[in-house]
Amino acid sequence: VQLQASGGGLVQAGESLRLSCAASGVNFNYETMGWFRQAPGRQRELVATMSAGGLKNYRDFTMGRFIISRDNAKSMVYLQLNSLTVGDTAVYYCNTYNAYQPGTYWGQGTQVTVSS
Repeated sequence: VQLQASGGGLVQAGESLRLSCAASGVNFNYETMGWFRQAPGRQRELVATMSAGGLKNYRDFTMGRFIISRDNAKSMVYLQLNSLTVGDTAVYYCNTYNAYQPGTYWGQGTQVTVSS
């Protein structure tokens, strides 16, 4: 299994980023995929999920600012981050999401840092 997240960076509050995740070694076309994040000193948390059929779910803290999407032909999942705040600073990861649990393997995440 390989889950490679990219697209993070240093931005100012209010700006946007688009994260990408390339997945391999998973049955992508049948998997629900999720984005997760881990801020310093905090536990990793779920951000958003998207089923293979296109059903999307978001955590309340995204408040309509984030958009998850996927390209099954490319085994890619994306997360558009808009109106970023300092509180969104974290390492962002993608993973499969089944039975309310992430997959066992965690790939390298991508750092998002938002300055005020």
